[in-house]
Amino acid sequence: MHGSNSQSHHSPSAPRSSLPVIQVEEVSRKFGRLEVVSGASFTLAKGKIFGLVGSDGAGKTTLLRMIATMINPSSGRIFIQGLDVVKQRSRVKELLGYMPQRFGLYQDLTVTENFDFFMDIYGIHGEERAKRRKYYLGFSNLLPFLKRRAADLSGGMRQKLGLACVLVHEPKVLILDEPTNGVDPVSRQEFWDMLLEMKRQGMTILVSTAYLDEGEKCDRLLLMHQAKILEEASPEEIRAHFPSLEEAMIHRIQQVDEVLANDEF
Repeated sequence: MHGSNSQSHHSPSAPRSSLPVIQVEEVSRKFGRLEVVSGASFTLAKGKIFGLVGSDGAGKTTLLRMIATMINPSSGRIFIQGLDVVKQRSRVKELLGYMPQRFGLYQDLTVTENFDFFMDIYGIHGEERAKRRKYYLGFSNLLPFLKRRAADLSGGMRQKLGLACVLVHEPKVLILDEPTNGVDPVSRQEFWDMLLEMKRQGMTILVSTAYLDEGEKCDRLLLMHQAKILEEASPEEIRAHFPSLEEAMIHRIQQVDEVLANDEF
């Protein structure tokens, strides 16, 4: 489903079709003296799923929050469809759907009331409102639960409702921070079925995950460790010489840790 609510913008210096959807250029972020993201650079093409994987504390959430305009980089630049996320933040936000680890559903409101609240925020009214409610709550398999309070939903159903709310304004780019963490395997599969359908419709998706079976579903992976991007490649390329993606990642991270440990002596 492609709506007309969000408008695409692009830099006048280049045609939009030639621009990467997401462009990250030498981005770093410090909190005090601690560098949480260091010199991250990558581009993401339209209609692809980009997976962000790596060790806990690697800087994945901070990187996603910078791309989602929630915090500014300490240095470097980020562009979404040619727009600078710092200088053109309000225009960038129209293009984005962002789902943090703790997405802000209202627990006392029903499924319908939560969804309607987000449509109010984005000024979606009239026939379009009814159409999107039917489409996105149907797409999420939530139509049988419209009157159920968010607090009474299972973890997997809450995440699917969160995704439906994020999609309500039909963004061009979807940014998700470990959206299936702690969710049962069946609900995880249903959530990913939704993501793959959005990809088929041309949406660009950047998702961090702790589950490497989900990493296998991505077109490209970014492996992060200790604030740095160690590798950007397809899942097949990363695990080419290993029995599994997990073993390939562990090997790569241990290599880096050994080099760092030797440098300290």
